[in-house]
Formats: sequence, C-alpha cells, structure tokens
Amino acid sequence: QPADTFHFEGIVYSHHMSPVATKHCLIAVGTKSPKVQLCDLKSGSSSHILQGHRQEVLAVSWSPRHEYVLATGSADGRVKLWDVRRASGCLSTLDQHNGEKSKASSEAANTAHNGRVNGLCYTNDGLHLLTVGTDDRMRLWNSSTGENTLVNYGKVCNESRKGLKFAISCNCNPEFAFVPYGSTITVYTVFTGELITMLRGHYSTVNCCVFQPHFQELYSGSKDCNILAWIPAPRESVLDDISEKSLPQQHLNPAYEDAWSSSDNEG
Repeated sequence: QPADTFHFEGIVYSHHMSPVATKHCLIAVGTKSPKVQLCDLKSGSSSHILQGHRQEVLAVSWSPRHEYVLATGSADGRVKLWDVRRASGCLSTLDQHNGEKSKASSEAANTAHNGRVNGLCYTNDGLHLLTVGTDDRMRLWNSSTGENTLVNYGKVCNESRKGLKFAISCNCNPEFAFVPYGSTITVYTVFTGELITMLRGHYSTVNCCVFQPHFQELYSGSKDCNILAWIPAPRESVLDDISEKSLPQQHLNPAYEDAWSSSDNEG
C-alpha cells in the first residue's frame, strides 16, 4: 500500500533522495514546472519549493558530500546549486564561460549549456559535477567553486527530449562516465575526456544507467525491455619473477589462477 502520495502538475522528469542525509528526508523532484519541488517524507508535505529556473526542470541530484546541497538542471540551459536551508535563492548558477563575458553574448551569460540541460551526476566524492545538454556537450564542474574545468569530451550525442540518466563509476582508477547513446553506452574517462569504448548489447534506445560500486557492475535499461548487467574484465596480474617467488601462493586471487591442466600432466 502507498504510504504517501504527492501530486504534481504535469510530467515528473527526475527525482532523487540524498544518499548521505541524516537530518532530513527530502526528495527533490523536477517537473514541467520551473519550480523545484521538495517532498518531505516525515511530514508528507511537498510545500517546499526552490524558485529560480525559467523552464521545466529535467534533472536533479543531491550532493554525496553535503546533505543540504542540491544540483538542478533545466530546459533553460542553466544548472543551479542550492542549499535547501536558504530561502533566499540558489547558491550559484554555473557558467560555461567561467565569468568571461567577452566570449559570451548577454543571452548566454550564466548558462551551463547552449541547450536543454537534461542530465547531471556528481562524482562519488562530491567534488565534481558532470552535466550533459542537448547541445551535444558534456561538462565537468568543480562543485565547490562552480568552475568549468574545460575537460573536452568531444561531441556527446544527446537526442533525449526528457532526462538522460547516466552514471559515474566509483572506486575505479580512472573514474568512468557511462552515457547512453542510442542503443549503445559510451564510456568516457571523467577527468581526461577520453572515449574508451562503446558497450553494445541492447537492441533499442538505452534509457538509463546505474553503477553498483560493491560489485563494480553497471546496469542499463532499454526500450528493448531488457536490463543488462555489465562487468569489467579483470586485468591479468603482471608479476615479475622476483615478486612472484616472494609472494605466498595463497595470497593470489583465485580468479587469476590457471584452472587448465597443462599438457605435461595429461596421461
């Protein structure tokens, strides 16, 4: 049975609950309205609103570092960072030109993308924020200073009219971004912008990606009615002769042990 029901005018594009909050139970909701809605699970109220965007809110994400900080992306091309305790408006509006007005027309000032911002995702440590827009660009921001780090990912095709649910790896070196692209998933290195590979397996448009850090697995959902699990291929352990002799055999990961019998042992 539903414990609570929250009603909104128009489509709900995105919602998110803080992964680290201990002092609040707020769900941030992006809808067709330019106002960001905050639903309080303790009181059952959705009276909290954040005003500042001019068009529908397509993506919302709580910081994994600060429980009251929320990032929102809108069809107005803007990404805003909020402290939900403050009633006086947002903390900052991200600017792709880092405040250099000479390069930006007055219309493009304080926009994160030259198009709709329909996806955003924090890195696991909360220090950076990755955003995607319908201008076929992906941008990496320093979440504390609001600075565009200017990492170049090339053209990141984004044909989604709604939200684009992408994911960032956790506890990897380097960190990867998994971005749906048609029936494939493109894999980029977050901090260098390099396109590593494209994951092929779905037969129709991929709608979303979720990364599971405990198993280092990626899950993707598609219009082909399938959910696929992707696992990384383990690297072969490269040990030189000296370290191999000095390493006790029982400390070797069983996954790396050779399970095949050699031809010498065959009768």
